Amino acid sequence: MDIVLISPPWPLFNRPSVQVGALKSFLKSREPGLQIRTYHPYLRLASEIGFDEYLKISQSSWAAESVFAALLFPGRKGPEELFKKAAAGRFGRGQAVPDFKKITACAEQTVEAFLERLPDVRLAGLSLCLNQLTAGLYIAKRLKQRLPETAVVVGGASCSGILGKGLLDAFSFIDYAVTGEGELPLLDLWHFLSGKKEEITSRAVYWRGREGAVRKEQVSDISSLPLPDFDDYFSEISRLGSRASGIVPLLPIEASRGCWWSRCNFCNLNLQWKGYRAKSPEKIAREIDYLSQRYMVLDFAFMDNCLPPRQAPVIFELTRRHKRDYSFFAELRTGHSRQDLAVMASGGLKDVQVGIEALSTSLLARLGKGTSAMNNLAVMRHCTELGINLQANLILHFPGSSDEEIRQTMENLDFAWPFASLKTVSFWMGMESPVCRHPARFGIKAKGPHRFYSLLFPHSTADKLEALILEYRGDRKKQRRMWKKVEKKVKEMKRAKAALSDTQGLLTYRDGRQFLIIRQVLPDGTILRHRLTGPSRSLYLACLEPVSLDYLAETAEGLPREKIAAFVDDLHAKRLMFREGERVISLAIRENKYAPIDGKQ
Repeated sequence: MDIVLISPPWPLFNRPSVQVGALKSFLKSREPGLQIRTYHPYLRLASEIGFDEYLKISQSSWAAESVFAALLFPGRKGPEELFKKAAAGRFGRGQAVPDFKKITACAEQTVEAFLERLPDVRLAGLSLCLNQLTAGLYIAKRLKQRLPETAVVVGGASCSGILGKGLLDAFSFIDYAVTGEGELPLLDLWHFLSGKKEEITSRAVYWRGREGAVRKEQVSDISSLPLPDFDDYFSEISRLGSRASGIVPLLPIEASRGCWWSRCNFCNLNLQWKGYRAKSPEKIAREIDYLSQRYMVLDFAFMDNCLPPRQAPVIFELTRRHKRDYSFFAELRTGHSRQDLAVMASGGLKDVQVGIEALSTSLLARLGKGTSAMNNLAVMRHCTELGINLQANLILHFPGSSDEEIRQTMENLDFAWPFASLKTVSFWMGMESPVCRHPARFGIKAKGPHRFYSLLFPHSTADKLEALILEYRGDRKKQRRMWKKVEKKVKEMKRAKAALSDTQGLLTYRDGRQFLIIRQVLPDGTILRHRLTGPSRSLYLACLEPVSLDYLAETAEGLPREKIAAFVDDLHAKRLMFREGERVISLAIRENKYAPIDGKQ
């Protein structure tokens, strides 16, 4: 075998690695004679420890990383201590945290069994992305011990920039680290190792003794890339036999690389990219069509940081024409219209992660989101109306958050009540995020590696590594104090929703053409009904997207602006509309889910 590409634990077990699948296809397209195979040992591990248990562990980065840290550095107590801390939050009250020693023993046996089947190989590449660092390092260590002549290469988000250099400095069993996108650097490295070239010319490859800065090297047109090859993943599923019966494969796809916005102050998700590149909607639709037929799969997840805004509706209009019962997951920014989201839903968009992050417009500006509380509530409303499952976070404790921003958040949570619950997450500092690069702007006095790294790694190793997650000194204690009431309110809202027996929707309307009936369920279970007639009905239906009061005054028939403003303020007080400055949106969703969304009422 020439090359093996390995995706270590802990990715979601129901999807193949797009990283190794894409690299395999690219290398084969440039060197058709290459013998390449991809491996997904996380599949076997999930089947051994149980899919439910694996899933819960994989959803906590610290719990996942602690398992293989114990194998990488045997005899240390830190990994088990960290696992118990991190896993407790995932398994919840009344659920026993898995036995750490059993989990690590199972992980060790899984890796050993995997390596026993591994053929002699000239180059072994390991993709180290989310939750894969210690697992990848352990596999690399054992692989090098078994096959000392094999060149061990690491790449992925956990190796980007100086992270890769740190791994080379700390672990002698790693020979090369690729920073950024892997296609061109890995091809160049293979040409060197196979004797086609006398030296490595790629600017994106680290090795011991290399001098000078390492820079990203990317494919300029990602539409030119071949489709990822997922054959090996499905072969591994088939070898699991009956144990794989519960796996419903979901295929990852790429519409773009990088982030077209790329201005969020808290974000470091684009370490491996330089700039932004997108495929054409037609190319994406053809890829989905082919992959669906080849692997007989209908479930897909876009891996993009956020779908390109103008192309997104076009993509789903094209997938709608395939006439298949697709189910897509995608990440979006706010700002998509009701009509655009309706088109996406018709093409199979079922689940979305939207970057809500805050319900205070001034805090959103501090976060660098470039949006408003109004736009956030609009997308929450539209997703609820269209039956799109919304996942979204509410970032707490962001440095410099003010009392007024907390007050705005508390108030605006009442308007978000009818829609999908937000998940509260505490701000954390990521390496190379704008907050990390410019700490003084955010009142941060000092920063350093997160304390949990000392539990994962011995000090002698940790000192050589660059930390992806950092801690800081600033106004942390003050922020935790200020945000407690928001955390409490979000929990109370979730409990209130869980206690409701009503399943018809919390804020809906039915249109009688001459009148409108709005049904409102309050957190205590009280049901209110409001009837709007004549101009009131028309005004309400004119605001299913955010509009200005000036627009309403222009379109209303003879109604003075002050009367329109009074109507809006009355419905704002009743939480039927949301007003922010001069803009307003109606919050109730149409009860008749089969009514067309055509922008007209």
